[in-house]
Formats: sequence, structure tokens, C-alpha cells
Amino acid sequence: MSKSFLSIGEAMIEMSAGSDGQWRMGFAGDTLNTAWYMRALLGPDWTVGYVSKLGVDRYSSAMRAFIADSGIDTSHIGTVEDRRPGLYFIHQEDGDRHFTYWRDMAAAKLLADDRAALDAALATAGTIYFSGITLAILNPAHRATLLDALQGARARGAKIVFDPNIRPRLWSGPGEMRDALTAAAGVCDIVLPTFGDEQTLFGDIDPRATADRYLAHGVAEVVVKNGHEPALARWRDGEVEISARPVASVVDATGAGDSFNAGYLAARLEGRDHGEALTQAHRIAAICLGHHGALAPRDAL
Repeated sequence: MSKSFLSIGEAMIEMSAGSDGQWRMGFAGDTLNTAWYMRALLGPDWTVGYVSKLGVDRYSSAMRAFIADSGIDTSHIGTVEDRRPGLYFIHQEDGDRHFTYWRDMAAAKLLADDRAALDAALATAGTIYFSGITLAILNPAHRATLLDALQGARARGAKIVFDPNIRPRLWSGPGEMRDALTAAAGVCDIVLPTFGDEQTLFGDIDPRATADRYLAHGVAEVVVKNGHEPALARWRDGEVEISARPVASVVDATGAGDSFNAGYLAARLEGRDHGEALTQAHRIAAICLGHHGALAPRDAL
């Protein structure tokens, strides 16, 4: 398998409120967060790339530079001249995080409008990662294009990885969400769902029911995240559960699931077993929880 990890999705401008009452600007987004952590965790013999679209404004330019400076290949980030990145604010209230988004003109919504460019981006990737948010921001035709391109890449030998990352506000309704996530599962090798979200949408009675539902769609390996409860990895002939690492003080939960995914995938791609991968995933997520914003300092990893 090629030592190339490719993430597909939407990078956004992130404004996070610090304890000093000041707002701090950064760049994040679920699939970018995972790519960033993968670059930090994988060895130098791996390449990590990002597939998306940006505009030509100053923030798009700054975002491209940030991604490149993080060691992530930007050659498959396209350009849409009359669009720009989406924007979101994070603030903490009553012990929980709250988000406000502006993404109507996000260039990333057109990331699958050029099939030839998409196929070229996927052509040499060994592992390809995308999320439910990647699907949700696309119109139905582009969504179908992306899934077909991923199926083609899988047929050529790429490993396809998916985090359903359910965000109801991005969809027209639960029926569309269920159909899209189920279709995505059909082209995937590894799925990394979150139990609480899956239970609400699909009625799963426990994490094993979530795992079994995805396994029934042909997925080889399912990792069910469950907050501070143990995470479950389940595959055709086995399973393992590993308890979460205690966190003395949760500063900001933004990006914790994305960092967990990277911790798990980096370990698995470098040949470690499921239990070792879950242990690393919990460790990375705990570090993320202890810092503001989605991306923890790399020297903390």
C-alpha cells in the first residue's frame, strides 16, 4: 500500500474565544484537523495531502500557506475565484461548546464538481479519508460523483476511511442523512462513528449495534467513539474495548474526535494492533481536549 494519506473536505476559518475574552483566529475543519494530526503522527516516509477548494482572497491564501507549512500537500486544493472559505466561531457556555457558522459561499462546496481533477487527486493515494460533513456540503450530484470516485479508488487498491460526523443542521432531514451515510459505508474499509449521534439517527441500542450495522454494509473495521466511555473497535472476527484517558480539565472539545481518528489511523497504518491504536487515539484526544481550538501544539503530542 502506498504510504500516502489523503483527506477530503472543508477547511474553515476558526475563531475561538480564549479565557482572556480575546478571539483567536485559526484554520480548522474536521477533515483538515485529522490530516493535521496525521502529519504530526506519521513518520517522514509518509505523505499527507488535502483535497478541497478555496478562493483567491487573503484568507484563502493564508489558509493554503498554513496547510503547506504544516507539511500537508496542497497540490489538490482547487481554486474558485468568486468564493471564499467558510467561517465559524466557537464559544463556551454552561460547560459546553457552541458554534456559529457562515459557509453559504464556501468554495469547498465545489470540491467534487470536476471529476477529472478529483480522479487525479485520488489516483496515487494509499489511504483516503472523508466525513459526513464532506458529503453534507455537496449537492446530491457532486455527492454521487465523490462516492463513485472513491469506489473507483478502492477498486484500484486504496483503503477508504469515513467518519460519519453527523451534523443535522447541514442536511435537509434525517432521511437524507441516513441514505447518504449508508451509501458512504458501502464504499469504505474503515468507519469511525460516534455512538451518541448514531443512536439518535439510527436507533442503535449500544455501540456494538452501531458497529454491526456498518459491518453489515461490507465495512472491514469499525471504531465506535463514545465520549468518556470506552471506545470499541470491532471487525469480522473480533473486537476490543479501551477506556478513555482521564482528562483533569476539559478546556475545549473542538476537534477531539478528529484527533482521536488520527491517533487510531496513524497507529493502524504503521502496523500496530487495534488495542494499541485505541490507546494512542485516547491519548491524542486527551491532549486535544486540554487546549483551545481544534489543533493542539505539536510539541504536546
